[in-house]
Amino acid sequence: MFRTVDLFAGCGGMSLGFQNAGYNIIAAYDNWSPAVETYKKNFNHPIYERDLADEGVIDEIKDLEPEIIIGGPPCQDFSSAGHRDETLGRAALTQTYTDIVATARPRYFVMENVPRIRVSNTYQYVYESMKKVGYGLTEKVLDASYCGVPQKRKRMFLIGHLGAEDGFLENILDAGLSKKPMSIYDYLGDSLGVEYYFRIPRSYNRRAIFSIYEPSVTIRGVDRPIPPNYKKHPGDLVDIGPEVRALTPKERSYIQTFPEQFIFEENVTNANQMIGNAVPVNLAKYVAEAILKYDFEQRKMGD
Repeated sequence: MFRTVDLFAGCGGMSLGFQNAGYNIIAAYDNWSPAVETYKKNFNHPIYERDLADEGVIDEIKDLEPEIIIGGPPCQDFSSAGHRDETLGRAALTQTYTDIVATARPRYFVMENVPRIRVSNTYQYVYESMKKVGYGLTEKVLDASYCGVPQKRKRMFLIGHLGAEDGFLENILDAGLSKKPMSIYDYLGDSLGVEYYFRIPRSYNRRAIFSIYEPSVTIRGVDRPIPPNYKKHPGDLVDIGPEVRALTPKERSYIQTFPEQFIFEENVTNANQMIGNAVPVNLAKYVAEAILKYDFEQRKMGD
């Protein structure tokens, strides 16, 4: 079902979500060696270590004749956790993604990024370019905790379908959302062995101790142990003690809905970065299944 190419694949969160929904991933691309090596350990289809801006790559991808191109170009230049500066260079990779899609012209494409990208000049380029080549566009910010992920994580998806009306997928995306956010306990039960966990805050004006009975805070690409001099925040649910600890990289991968058997490399710094930057597997699957439902309905109407 759907010959699929994943650009900026990272360790494979989006690939795995679409694969789990029944898509045929024929190739993936990334330019970070640790992520490429991790990807190879977990998938049977090829991943190519390429700079997607290099001459010839667009034609290479076009020759694969993908029916759908998926991908999450690097978002640091748009993220609230980053520098918010489009001149830093990584935003150009979003334009590269756009140029590849506009040249290959698959039936569908899915671009994932942070919600802030919508106010950028880069996003204006993406939107206008996709309209010029005939894509109907659905723009949707999804909270992962309503899409089968035990984590409060908002991501923007721009989904295109050749010849469709704008907003073509919006009703299906809305209809599948859960009635309440998913907590860590909903997803993992008591398997972590603790009811409370520590996550170093970006600012000590925020709490750092959270409960498994609420959705996880957004998993980041870095994390640190509990500082020995940490002073309790008024919002912390309990005091620091034996019943509170930081989560391990593997546990954070579970919250990103990677399966237990998924293999990450032993370098903790690299593993944390891959896990934090990944699209949650079940969030990708949620979008993938919405496209399948839409496509089935369109085919049924054409019979």
